[in-house]
This record gives sequence, structure tokens and C-alpha cells, in this order.
Amino acid sequence: MPIDVVISGAGPNGLMLACELALAGVRPLVLERLTGPSGEQRANGLVGQVVRMLDRRGLHERLTGTAAPPSPAPGFMFGAFPLDFTALPDNPVYVMMVPQRRIEEMLAERATELGVEIRRGHEVTGLTQDSGAVTVEVTGPAGPYRIEARFLVGADGGHSVVRKLAGVGFPGVTTDRRISRSAHVSMPAELIDPVSGGLLVPGYGTVPPFLHHRTERGLITFARFPSGPQLMNTTEWLEPGDDAGYEEPLTIAELRDSVQRVLGVDVPIGPPEGPGPHLLRRLTGGNTRLADRFRAGRILLVGDAAHVHSAMGGPGLNLGLQDAINLGWKLAAELRGWAPEGLLDTYEAERRPAGRRVTMHTQAQAVLSGPGSEVTALRELFSELLADQNTVRHLANLIAGADIRYDMDMASGGEGTASAGVAGVVPGNAGGAPGVAGMTPGVAGGALRVAGTVPGEADAALTGRWAPDLLLRTAGGAVRLAELTRDARPLLLDLTDGGTLTDGGTLTDGGTLADVAAPWRDRVDVVTARCDDAGVTALLLRPDCYVAWASASPSPDDRQRAELRSALGRWFGHPADTGTEGAGQPSADVRI
Repeated sequence: MPIDVVISGAGPNGLMLACELALAGVRPLVLERLTGPSGEQRANGLVGQVVRMLDRRGLHERLTGTAAPPSPAPGFMFGAFPLDFTALPDNPVYVMMVPQRRIEEMLAERATELGVEIRRGHEVTGLTQDSGAVTVEVTGPAGPYRIEARFLVGADGGHSVVRKLAGVGFPGVTTDRRISRSAHVSMPAELIDPVSGGLLVPGYGTVPPFLHHRTERGLITFARFPSGPQLMNTTEWLEPGDDAGYEEPLTIAELRDSVQRVLGVDVPIGPPEGPGPHLLRRLTGGNTRLADRFRAGRILLVGDAAHVHSAMGGPGLNLGLQDAINLGWKLAAELRGWAPEGLLDTYEAERRPAGRRVTMHTQAQAVLSGPGSEVTALRELFSELLADQNTVRHLANLIAGADIRYDMDMASGGEGTASAGVAGVVPGNAGGAPGVAGMTPGVAGGALRVAGTVPGEADAALTGRWAPDLLLRTAGGAVRLAELTRDARPLLLDLTDGGTLTDGGTLTDGGTLADVAAPWRDRVDVVTARCDDAGVTALLLRPDCYVAWASASPSPDDRQRAELRSALGRWFGHPADTGTEGAGQPSADVRI
């Protein structure tokens, strides 16, 4: 019997996908070339939409140890420019400072809890596929063997074996002039700003914490963590024709010399204290690449296997985890037999443009952070643009990935015959969604502020956007929307008076929203609640928490009920119960 899904790669992206599949009742098998978790220090945290996505699965609490929802960051950086978000009423940038090693450990623990099998020391070496399955050739500790799977997902990094074996191109550019040095270090206590945590450099000034700090000679980053050693990173650029000539491993002395060149003064950097593992790494060059396909038949790509970019825009993990969450429920729907035609193709249609957008702005940031007086002149001009809060808001949405809006067009949908069609990505404007004067996620009562009173305009403004957290009142008490999405199921949130009352309190004849969703009760949860100041009265959320349908009407009419039915069919397939839906039919399962 074929395995449902083989995932090549037990990094965070592969493990996140495994968790999503397991939540949906799918049996994945994870194969990892390494015999144990990678000890390599890579990303030091997550930035943007992905932080809230982890909260939607209950994983933010596991990583931070607090049940409190994530809060927006007061600032971040773009192209080595510090950005101040404190004046933004709808700040979408969230930051979670957690080492990638810990993220990987947590996801491995979660996957194991969900029954996922992880085979370490097993490497994919070949594959063939036909219309019904993929045959995966694997080399393990006991020798070579074969696995038959219905799908294979490459989550095996920028040098993806799966991508190469599938014949998927990986076009882009390689930069060989940049040298990055990173190491855990110890610094004299008197050089650490007790308030900001920045680095006080005699003869130079302050290097702010966690942000790229640029001079005309290079970049420096200093990070102080609550426990463990500090992290120092420098980036320099070689002159054309220069040879890096580095054959020996990086040393603290080499890093110290690099800091001196970047800042122009000596800084007393010492080796890290305490138990390891400790980072000591030199990287030369860099790549910006985007796979020309994210799907090749029964083979799909996520994370760095699909896209790599400069770390100027934050770690690739921000993008890869979102790939996994987008793909997981669609792949599960295909495997469980209820996916509408074309649903799996929307993974590439939605995530490849998102990847292209990230590679675009990270290239722009790399240029802005480069060396030389010409770049300094460009930065002076760019800094003038940052005086406009619309520019800051636009960059905040870009950094967070909150400017992404998926195409949820339901024109081809219909009850039981909906086609997922071809989804796309609609970049948002600098001020957020058209017709939406702020989408404030992650705060109690943070709401969708819908401009105008015409329900159709409000509906159109919200569909395709990621749903912010809402504080809801249910029969069981107060609950955040994030707490209702932990099991990765589609969710219909009904904030009307049961969906049956007009403004004047008269009972309508069309049935409740739960009645409309009743035929999909096996895969769509319905929650009836109240929410102060929400600005909407109903939301249909996909498992990745994007809004598939919305209503701002206090009592949805026949047209809106038909649109809901169409959205249910478009995204969640043929209903299990095709009987006539109406006020007299049983309601869908209500979960509060």
C-alpha cells in the first residue's frame, strides 16, 4: 500500500508540512539525510506573518513559553534602514527571537506527538513517477530500498536533490563578492547598553541590537540574547578580481579584523563562554533563485528547495513555513478525496508569486545595504521617502508578507461542482486592503475596520486576505480566533444573530449560515459567536487562515448565502450531503 506522502527533509519546513498533514489525518513519512538534527546555527528568529501563523497552531506558546498572543514589533529594518512602526495603527510586523535549532526541535516533537515517522540517515537518491504514484529510491543505514508514495515533497534545501531529480529549473543570480562572517562571542559588560542591548563602541558610537548597521565598508550586526553568548556578524564585499583565499575555518581573530575594517576601530571581541554548540561560520557569495515550477506532477517543492534569497529580508524560514501551511491542507484534501478540481495547482499559483515578491525586495535591500559612496547617495534619497508614513506602512506590509492577497474569485464555483481554478496573488497597496482602514491582528478586539457600509464592498475587501485575530464571545466564554484554528480545519465564523434575523428582528426564510454549511459538516467547522467592533458578520476561513468568503450584512440574504455555498464548493469540494439545504435541515457541527 503506497504511503500518502514522502517528505524529503526534516528541517523546519518539512516538519511543519508533516504536522499539517497529520492534523488532517494524512500519513506522511519524513526522510532526512542527516543522522541527527543539524547543529548548524542559522536563523535566529522569525519575522512577519509566519509568527501569527504559528500562533494559529498553538506553536507560538510552545516556543515562547507564554500563552499571551504575539505582539507587533515596534520597529524592524529594511535595507539596513531602521524603521519605526510605533505610529502605525495596523502594524503587521511580528518578531519572535527563537533560534532555528529550537524551532526544529519543537516541530520534531510536535510531529512525533502526531504520529509522524521520521527516518534519519535516509537519503533520497532517485525517483520515478506515473499518473498514480511516485517511486522513491532511498539509501539508508541498512542499504538502498524503494518506497511507493502518492506524493513526494522536496523540503531538502537550496541544493534540493528532489528538485534536480524532478527536472525543475532553478534560475536566478549568484553573487560571489560578498563575504559574511558569523560567530558567537563574548563582549565586556561595559560595552553593552543596559537599556537597548546595543553595542557601545569606543571611538565610534552605538551599534543597535539585532539590526544590520551599515558603513561604507560593510555591515555589522550584534545580537544579545537573554541567555547564552552574543552573536556577531559582519558582511564585506570583495573588489572585482580579488580572491577570498580562505581555506581555513573562521577564527575569532579573523572576525575581529573584519569588525575593525567595517567600523574603523578595534573592538575587544572574545570567544564565547559556556557550553556549546557555538557558531563560527564564514559564507562567501549568495544566491537569489526561484524554481520555475513548484509542482511537477506528483512532486512538489517547499522552502529553500523552491526559493532562496538574501538574508537581508529575514531568514528564508519566514517564507518556507508559509509554503508548508499553504500546501498541507490542499495536499490532504487531494489525498482524502474531497479536493475540488485544480485545488492542488493553487499551491504554485499562490506561493510562487509570493516567493518572487520576496526575492525582489531582498535584492533591493542588498543593493541599499552595499558599500561605497554611490550607495550612500542612494540611501540619502531613500531616507527622505521614509519620512512619509505611507512608505513606512508599505515596507511594513512588504516585510511581513501582509501585502499578499490571494485570488478567491468564485465565478467558476457552484454547489458541488466548484473548480478551484487558478488562484493568484494580488499585492496590496501601501495602505492595506482596498476599503479596509486597518487590519489590526494579534490584539484583543483588534478588528477588521471596514470602510463604508455597502456589504458587497466590505466582502470584496476582505476575501483573499489573511484573517487577523479577533476576540470572540461564545457560549463557552471568551476565546481568540487563533484558538479555534489549532486543528487546521476550515472554519465558518458566524457573528450574526444566528444568521436568521433582519435588522428589524424578523425571521428570514433562507436558513442560517450553519444550514448552508451543513452538507460540508465533515470538513468545515462552524462557530457562532459575537465580536465587538468586528466590522464583519461572517468569515469563511481556509485552514491556512486566509478569508475565502466574508459578509458584513447583519442578515445574509439569498445572494450572500449562494456566494457562501459557492465558496464552500470552490475550496472544499463536493458536499458529503447533497440533500436540500434550508432552515429545516440540521445545522453543521458547532464547535465552541
